[in-house]
Amino acid sequence: MGVKISKEQQSHRLVILAAIFVLMTLLILYGSNNGNDSAYAPFHVVTNYAIKATDLKKWSGKDGYVPFHGNKSMNLHCQKCALVTSSSHVLGAGAGEEIDRADCVIRMNDAPTLGYEADVGNQTSLRVVAHSSVFRVVRRPGEFLQRPDSHPVIIFWGPPNKMGKEAKGTLYRLIQRVSMTYSNLSCFSITASKMRRFDSLFHKETGRDRQKSHSWLSTGWFTMVIAIEICDNIKVYGMVPPYHCGKSKPASKKMPYHYYKPRGPDECVTYLQNEGSRRGNHHRFITEKTSREDETSLGRWTERSAAVRLLYCEYSTRACGGHQSGVFHK
Repeated sequence: MGVKISKEQQSHRLVILAAIFVLMTLLILYGSNNGNDSAYAPFHVVTNYAIKATDLKKWSGKDGYVPFHGNKSMNLHCQKCALVTSSSHVLGAGAGEEIDRADCVIRMNDAPTLGYEADVGNQTSLRVVAHSSVFRVVRRPGEFLQRPDSHPVIIFWGPPNKMGKEAKGTLYRLIQRVSMTYSNLSCFSITASKMRRFDSLFHKETGRDRQKSHSWLSTGWFTMVIAIEICDNIKVYGMVPPYHCGKSKPASKKMPYHYYKPRGPDECVTYLQNEGSRRGNHHRFITEKTSREDETSLGRWTERSAAVRLLYCEYSTRACGGHQSGVFHK
């Protein structure tokens, strides 16, 4: 004859089992988070090996670009380039005429010139566009696609399953139609093999694996490397100094993330939220610039690659000063 267990005893046993389950779950989560804290520390990147300098001129090459239509080649080469970021720090600097005097002017995503010519210039030779910005660019053909005074190159980047020629997905077909419609444009995608090389460069320069850290490389990262490929000398406008959004930074006027979105998100909030987030894929803007403590990958690139000058335009003084490294606004 078996032992009879009362309902009260059954209830008590269930409570104990539930408590044990919750405790074990908490221990697992704690151990997981504790092990990953260093991988997401915003201003200190942990590396397990000595970072070797990358000669970007030797690393780079123009064989990783495929035309969306026809048989064009990506053979753009410029002696002097102006790379205009989308930072609100460019406003008030009055650098537009200087920018337009460059042999080539490089812009990113859907950053406009109309209405901002005094500060960002009017010419565009190359535009680097992320897959997430394609529709915003296509919706404004007068601004980005059918400028009669120019024959710009547009390089689109994104996951191969969206942008690759083999996939022929919605974005690929849309850009292909655009390329066929506007004969003045030269539209290229970045091949899957070149995308992997960008990932490898990110890992080598920062010490982090992009996929393991749940990151997307920013348009700024792609644009800077592409600029070094095609330019002999580069001036980058709108860069902010290293650790601009650091914890020790005194309270100052908030700056919009984009110069053309005055009511958009604050730049430092955007940087820190992306850098510290552990869920989903984000841009690690600060990590892209910091390869190890007190040293930045962009700073090292300025010393060993093309002659690169990074300009930080101070809004309050309306002047641009040079410095060795900074944070991109895509």
